[in-house]
Amino acid sequence: MIVHPDMLKTTAATASTSVAPIPTVIPTPPTYVEAGDVGKRTLWVVVVLMAISSIALYAMAFRVTVQKRLFHILTSFITTVAFLSYFAMATGDGTTFISYTITEQHKKIPDTHREYQREVYWARYVDWTITTPLLLLDLALLAGLSGANILVAVFADVVMILCGLFAAFGQAHDSKKWGWFVWACIAFLVIVYQLAVNGREAVANKDSKTKAFYASIAGYTLIIWVLYPIVWGLAEGGHVINVNSEIIAYAVLDILAKPVFGFWLLFTHDSMSSTSPSLEGFWSQGFGSQGTLRVGDDSEA
Repeated sequence: MIVHPDMLKTTAATASTSVAPIPTVIPTPPTYVEAGDVGKRTLWVVVVLMAISSIALYAMAFRVTVQKRLFHILTSFITTVAFLSYFAMATGDGTTFISYTITEQHKKIPDTHREYQREVYWARYVDWTITTPLLLLDLALLAGLSGANILVAVFADVVMILCGLFAAFGQAHDSKKWGWFVWACIAFLVIVYQLAVNGREAVANKDSKTKAFYASIAGYTLIIWVLYPIVWGLAEGGHVINVNSEIIAYAVLDILAKPVFGFWLLFTHDSMSSTSPSLEGFWSQGFGSQGTLRVGDDSEA
């Protein structure tokens, strides 16, 4: 039988299949969650504030004798390190990106996976690892904490910051991330115990002005420090707020916890001779006949 070619075209055109085409899911490129203009300007503003604060604190240190500069030097170092860390963050040298994936479920097509790249400021954790022990030293020396209690508080502080750093680089919905966060919170409770319980017992032997001042500035510091893990949970932890909001929140807390704390401490310290330890020996004279570090009251200086 001879079949005309036009009949073949018609048959091929009208043929249909019962198998539906499989939907094609095209992967999307990663979404970058990073600082915008507001966040970058905020970083530079804090750089300037920390620089000015450092200069002012060093100027205050030179107004007193070297034997009484301990609080001044510790506090000046705090704002200096903060200045350097914020400069690193503002210039982009103290940042990196972490990758995390969010799965979106669908009814008629396969699940899709959206990849995010979020900016993380590792320089901030370097800052905290150095400055928060110095802050604790200020408070511990003001209260008169023992060396053993100071060591415990500083060690717990370093553990807290490192656990926060490890958690910041974890996946948003990973239990390991929040496990590190829990360990950081436990370490923070150790710090609270050292300042609120042991610190209060130590300062009880001092005069009423020193006791009242320690209660005020230690309470102020602990309240500020409680806000840090809240911001962390909303920012690096749960990725609830964007990087700009994260920068602004941390900037406000850092200004309150460092320059404001420092000026409050030193202005009050300079007006209260009882809070001013006098350091002799190696601190003020180098390796001389004594060659040691001696701490005495004003009457012994």
